Amino acid sequence: MKTITEPSRQIPVRAEVDTLIIGGGPTGIIAAEAASMNGQKVMLLESRGFLGGNLTIGLPILSFLNCKGKQNIKGLPQNFIDRLRKDGNASEHKRCKNHMSLTIINPEAAKDVALSIMQERGVEVLMYVFAVDVITEGRKVKGVIIESKSGREAILARTIIDCTGDGDIAWHAGASTAKGDKNGGMQPPTLMYSLRGVNIPALRDAIVNHHDVFDMDVMPPEQFKEGMFITVGLRNQIIKAEQEGIHLPVSRTILITGLNPDEIWVNMTRVNGVDSTRPESYTKGEITARGQIATINKYLKTYVPGFANAWLDRIAPFMGIRESRVLEGRYILTADDLLKCRRFEHVVAVGSYPVDIHHSEGGDCTMIFTPDDYDIPYECLLPKEYDNLLVAGRCSSMTHEAMAATRVMSTCMALGEAAGTAARLAKDCGVDVASVNVVELQQALLQQGAYLGEGGRL
Repeated sequence: MKTITEPSRQIPVRAEVDTLIIGGGPTGIIAAEAASMNGQKVMLLESRGFLGGNLTIGLPILSFLNCKGKQNIKGLPQNFIDRLRKDGNASEHKRCKNHMSLTIINPEAAKDVALSIMQERGVEVLMYVFAVDVITEGRKVKGVIIESKSGREAILARTIIDCTGDGDIAWHAGASTAKGDKNGGMQPPTLMYSLRGVNIPALRDAIVNHHDVFDMDVMPPEQFKEGMFITVGLRNQIIKAEQEGIHLPVSRTILITGLNPDEIWVNMTRVNGVDSTRPESYTKGEITARGQIATINKYLKTYVPGFANAWLDRIAPFMGIRESRVLEGRYILTADDLLKCRRFEHVVAVGSYPVDIHHSEGGDCTMIFTPDDYDIPYECLLPKEYDNLLVAGRCSSMTHEAMAATRVMSTCMALGEAAGTAARLAKDCGVDVASVNVVELQQALLQQGAYLGEGGRL
């Protein structure tokens, strides 16, 4: 590759803060809220012009409840839902055999609630900036370099939390990271979009009363009799469409009811081989996914009851990325840990969502269900190489298979609360986050209403 030499220059320091969070998605906004308690100076960076990340693209929030119907994501994530629900912008947590539970939200309202919380907490939000490099000194990341229309600037911080989803800060710092399965294959992303004018009673009737034709894989018909729902199935309809010349990128029909009575969000675009850390790959994925929408809509109108008069309402502002870089931290969570429901002394979040791997090739998916809750320990947030850096969300330290379970937004929000709380305690105690007393961290999380298992297991 041809290169040039960039001349050295003085970079102005825009700000110095206690905690700097990069990434304003579900993980980052909860981390910022947790870190900002007790009057700490917190800054949140976001590359887009709104906060919320995957909360804003039409996805339901999965698995606030566990496989037994008990809530295991509480604390600040639940407070966020309560804020939405107060104005009719979130549903109740509804049990679902495939997804443990689903919570339908208004994507636009999620942006407003996220920003309101930041303003109430005194978090300084800076949008339209990219973190493009880091400043390191020994075992500390002293700050990040950002790029914007104002040029290059530095932001210095006592603690830095990487909530980028892609592990950007850890990668720039040279911390050990991984990507994909043993062959480098990653789960493909999806560009969500919504349809209005859907006759949802007709769709519900087909699933409930004609289950032999409109099958839902492992989900029983009675699950669809009332309330919000998510479909995962109609394989026979897709096969029929394929035989008649309509070629789809997926093997199952995934549809999610919205908060409006005629609204359906479609989770059926799929682009294999996309790497969100490479702009040319991400761009190609966005273009390809947009091109798939017309074919999917033709399929829905022709083969799925209720869609004859449906019209395109909106397309999500960006693709939902399921997988990219992950940290290889002080502990790497494995599928075996999840499937055996392993308990950890340093638990900081509890999950229950199954191992849900969208295949890197083809259009299908594998789901492996856990028998109960599983723990995520604090060490999954800690890089081996640095003492003041935390990595939270789907880029935390997990294998390809374990991340396929922990990547859902509810679990990521819980990890954000753990990371932000740890940053706050580190400042209060005069230590780095790597040296935080984890028992005190657990106690702080419990005081905030978080769930760490029966009795907190302290």
